[in-house]
Amino acid sequence: MSSTPSPAHAPAPPPTGVVVLALMLLLGTQPVSTDLYLPSLPSLPGLFGVPLTTVQLTLSVLVISFGAGQLVLGPVADRFGRRPVLLGGLALYTLASAVALGSPHIAWLIACRAGQGLGMAACVVCARAMLRDLYDPAQGAHVMARAATWMGILPVAGPILGGYLETTLGWRGAFGVLTLFGATGLAVIALRLPETLRQPNPAALQLRPLLHNWRVVLTHRGFWAYTAVSSFTYAGLFCFIAGSSFVMIDVLGLSRREYGFAFAFVTSGFLIGSALCRRLVPRLGMVRSIRVAAFVSLGAGVAMAGLALAGVHHPLALMVPAFVYTLAHGIHQPCAQVGAVGPFPTRAGAATALSGFLSMALAFGMGYWMGWSYDGTVYPLTLTIAFWCFALAFAALVGVGRHGHPTPATALEARDNTVR
Repeated sequence: MSSTPSPAHAPAPPPTGVVVLALMLLLGTQPVSTDLYLPSLPSLPGLFGVPLTTVQLTLSVLVISFGAGQLVLGPVADRFGRRPVLLGGLALYTLASAVALGSPHIAWLIACRAGQGLGMAACVVCARAMLRDLYDPAQGAHVMARAATWMGILPVAGPILGGYLETTLGWRGAFGVLTLFGATGLAVIALRLPETLRQPNPAALQLRPLLHNWRVVLTHRGFWAYTAVSSFTYAGLFCFIAGSSFVMIDVLGLSRREYGFAFAFVTSGFLIGSALCRRLVPRLGMVRSIRVAAFVSLGAGVAMAGLALAGVHHPLALMVPAFVYTLAHGIHQPCAQVGAVGPFPTRAGAATALSGFLSMALAFGMGYWMGWSYDGTVYPLTLTIAFWCFALAFAALVGVGRHGHPTPATALEARDNTVR
């Protein structure tokens, strides 16, 4: 059994530039795995001879395996370190992407998407835990926003590239690019990123301490406040991811290439929001930044629902409010993800896993809902996103407003020492 360096002999932390690059590649597996693939979705029912709800499983299974994988891999990363989990996860992600290229039927493709989801889980849970290993919550939010600013290029370029790949190489072209992306991330982590966990928790995988860790996290009101914001903002975004290609292409008449550019325009809001987040957090703090973004989200939801109910069924009537929504998402997500983990320096993996699982479980439900509710109109998509805008505003203004301020360190230490 390999030994782990003690805190006194732990390696020096990596340069911030290396951390930002690692975060971009690790967290980037999530948007690139969905956005690059979206222009191909409307063609898959005909190619595989299956209904729309079955094709939606290629997104939903990705999300649920991603969420469930975090529950297991978070404690594993607390026990054995971030680096081995990252290397194994990236290897699995790359292999699943490559195997998907040869999918002869939809079940094969769905199974490969499950494998991608598990690899993504390793990447995301370790990236967020790594951030807590190296920085305090305020610094972590700033570094996360810096990475998200550059990472925002992926959801902007992904749909454009996906539309081009779909019209030239078909749906398999997207999985060729995902294979290259995974291999690049694997090489960078293997060569540049050292282990960041200085003191592994030997009891992390034992049932009683594991359940205790989960209880400590799940009874913390700040965790629920920030997780609600993170989950609700992603639920609205995932509705757009799962349903926009069908609405924009089949209902509003865009071509697949035009849809790629339309989706890129919408997701460019995330790029701008992440850049704003880097400036807001040092000035306002995480709580006030989230509350400011809540009003932006609420305005986007009101505009989207209002235009749809008024009969304005035009691509811009969907694109512009969605752009504003993703701009607010670029502020909500970095702050909420860091805020949910911040109170738990000794349980970062467990807190990250629980927060990620809850968010992805909700997204899984939204993926199923969008497939089931699609009726050839804009209403299921626009009204569902508007609902999540109102829920998000409540969580941000009330939940984070009341419970989002850091718990005193002394109180946390008393709780942390209850079970060892």
